[in-house]
Amino acid sequence: MDKTASADATDLAHALRTGGLTCTDAMQASLAAAEVHASLGAIAHLDSGMGLAGAAAMDMERLGEPERFAARPFAGVPTLAKDLGGPFAGLPVTAGSRLFKREGGQADSDLAARFRDAGFCLFGLTTSPEFGLSLSSEPAIGPICRNPLDPTRTAGGSSGGSAAAVAAGIVSIAHATDAGGSIRVPAACCGLVGLKPGRGAMPAGPAFGNHLGGIASELAVCRTVRDTAEIFNALRGKARGPFPDPAVADVENRRLRVGVLLDTGRQYPTDADRLAAVEAAARALGPDGHTIVPLEWADFEPGVAAISRAFGDIVSVNLATLFQTLALDVANTEPLTQAFVARGQAMAATALWDSLNAGVLVSRDLWSIFDTVDCILMPMLSSAPLAIGSFPSDHQDTDLHLDRMNAFAPLAALANVSGFPALTLPFGNDAGGLPLPVQIMAPMGHEPLLLSLAARLEAECRWQHRFPIAGLA
Repeated sequence: MDKTASADATDLAHALRTGGLTCTDAMQASLAAAEVHASLGAIAHLDSGMGLAGAAAMDMERLGEPERFAARPFAGVPTLAKDLGGPFAGLPVTAGSRLFKREGGQADSDLAARFRDAGFCLFGLTTSPEFGLSLSSEPAIGPICRNPLDPTRTAGGSSGGSAAAVAAGIVSIAHATDAGGSIRVPAACCGLVGLKPGRGAMPAGPAFGNHLGGIASELAVCRTVRDTAEIFNALRGKARGPFPDPAVADVENRRLRVGVLLDTGRQYPTDADRLAAVEAAARALGPDGHTIVPLEWADFEPGVAAISRAFGDIVSVNLATLFQTLALDVANTEPLTQAFVARGQAMAATALWDSLNAGVLVSRDLWSIFDTVDCILMPMLSSAPLAIGSFPSDHQDTDLHLDRMNAFAPLAALANVSGFPALTLPFGNDAGGLPLPVQIMAPMGHEPLLLSLAARLEAECRWQHRFPIAGLA
């Protein structure tokens, strides 16, 4: 394996900590890479002045307060925030919509403050579809985000810009959000690791409490499992409510019951290559003493159908409320956004209640599956990343759009509506050189278990990144 291509944010942080590279050097390298890869459309807003000023401040800290600098896990590492989610001060979020101008900006969210405390230097916002409504990042206002591994294909959504920037090496790690697969789908499209934390694991204040009815999570897309573990530990909430932090020490030595799902049904079939990757991942875990437990699609099918409806209803009502609260002009949005807003405005409270209750029942049913297994290994995507234009937003058929997203990632929203943590990572590549992602889901509070299993699969070295990280090339 090419050690340069396999480097990650932890390697970059080490180079900055040991003095072989200055923070300004790293930022200048990222800015240069952003220019080289501009045609990918990964970055919606770039602020080189912010980036260079932040890097210079970190260089001053390294010289004047070396202990403080060394205590930050990602001190001086350049990164990008997503153009959707908890705001970062100085970066004007538009949610991929022409409704909002690139000016001003809110104060840091709690999560953004923790990004900065970890030492990250921000210099821009990554491309997102309008209001995050798609599994491809192609907002009408532009830019169209393309997959670095094949620019004719999507980088996924709604954190597609973040995934494209990390896969291309513009940055080594980037902020991302996930309400229906939006961390995991782009990570899967671009050969990255994506963890959707369980409900309550990440800070959501001061204004993001219960955002989207609790189905949304924030974290990052990463090149390695160790980066994912490091940023999760750096950013996670200090209070976990009824779900205490699990003991991590014995996770790697536990013998687990690994449930394996190798079917996504007739309506949303998964191709043979991606099912084979799940099967190969299960075989790789076998020698560690884990028990492999086959699972049936019949145990998941009703829940997947209910969650698809619940996701659509929650998103619609959330958008309708947002537009009413802010007195926004819906006519100035994409046709698909207009349709979701209208759907939310027309929805009866009883219909929304039915959807919310269905989500609760699905969570209960998943808990019963976790009585018999410790985690579930399953497909992440049904096929290779789709062609640009596969998720058009110039129509008003919300059911068609939701069906297209379900067909591409049938099991993605299961983790969002239920609240359980889930992680994707690449486990090989297909004949076209595109990643073969697998997904692992675990009970609430068991992110360390997911990270441990993912590290074990990553050690098989089935995937290699194409592009080196800016500053480490």
